[in-house]
Amino acid sequence: MPISTIQWIGGKVRIIDQSQLPEKLVYLDMGDFKVLGEAIQKLQIRGAPAIGIAGAMGVALAAHQYEDKNRKSYIENLRKAISYLRSTRPTAVNLFWALERMQRVVDSLREESVSTIKERLVEEALAILEEDRHVCRQIGQHGAYLLPQEAAVLTHCNAGALATADYGTALGIIYAAVDMGKKIKVYVDETRPLLQGSRLTAWELKASGIDVTLICDSAAGYLMKQGKVYCVLVGADRIAGNGDTANKIGTYTLAVLAKKHSIPFYVAAPVSTFDFSIPSGDGIPIEERESKEVSFGFGFRIGPENVDVYNPAFDVTPRDLITAFVTERGVLCPPYTESMKKLQT
Repeated sequence: MPISTIQWIGGKVRIIDQSQLPEKLVYLDMGDFKVLGEAIQKLQIRGAPAIGIAGAMGVALAAHQYEDKNRKSYIENLRKAISYLRSTRPTAVNLFWALERMQRVVDSLREESVSTIKERLVEEALAILEEDRHVCRQIGQHGAYLLPQEAAVLTHCNAGALATADYGTALGIIYAAVDMGKKIKVYVDETRPLLQGSRLTAWELKASGIDVTLICDSAAGYLMKQGKVYCVLVGADRIAGNGDTANKIGTYTLAVLAKKHSIPFYVAAPVSTFDFSIPSGDGIPIEERESKEVSFGFGFRIGPENVDVYNPAFDVTPRDLITAFVTERGVLCPPYTESMKKLQT
């Protein structure tokens, strides 16, 4: 997928405004780290790996914004910027992983000049971007071998080029399989309430020439019952130390349905998405978003005024419903307490 979701250009961050898709392809240039933080909050840029890259670039922006030549106060301002960026979204661990990495760079340069700190932070943010591109390709190659020569895959939300620096995690497997000459059909569910599946994934796959069919979220079970799905393939926002996985709301439902119909359920994610500080999914913070995303979607009232709304952005799929994880280091199979150990070395 020849598309750049996020770039560093001339001291500014350029992103695709994903809130405008699929109607318009709009690029935004931002020179203020707080504006970039707002873009993360508003889902103008989203997807766990892309959020991590955006956070790192936000620190690089802050480094260029601050003009204080006093090294001590300059570093304190950078710490405040990192703290702000950490607050933008709570669930995707890649954001915290990237910001901690940027903080380590700041800490290692306490005795260096302000100009050196600026230069190194940009270098580190760009390194995170390039590493993600490489990781996506590796995930794609490892996962492609899980798919037969001809297969239909069901995916949820968006885990492609728009969610990463390259061609994605879950969708990266599909792209790699197609590049290998395999015939892959993709069913994309709409992914309520913000329709990342229909607005983003279906658009991305169609633009790439992939055979794609859009379905309502509620059609997934019937599709499986008809025998039309070989496997379910999703991304992840945070994976606990035991393998429990947080992903876009509705993922757990698909995992239960896949188990019922004896369909493999694969999670594709980089090692940076694994959070070994959390023993199980019970400890994963779940973001709850504003009610109007459900009751007043896309400018139209679709729920009665003042109705109570419960709008979690993510759910947690227990590890026993997951057939395997696909990472840049290979495919991890149960028991996950054993296979995940190699990720910690």
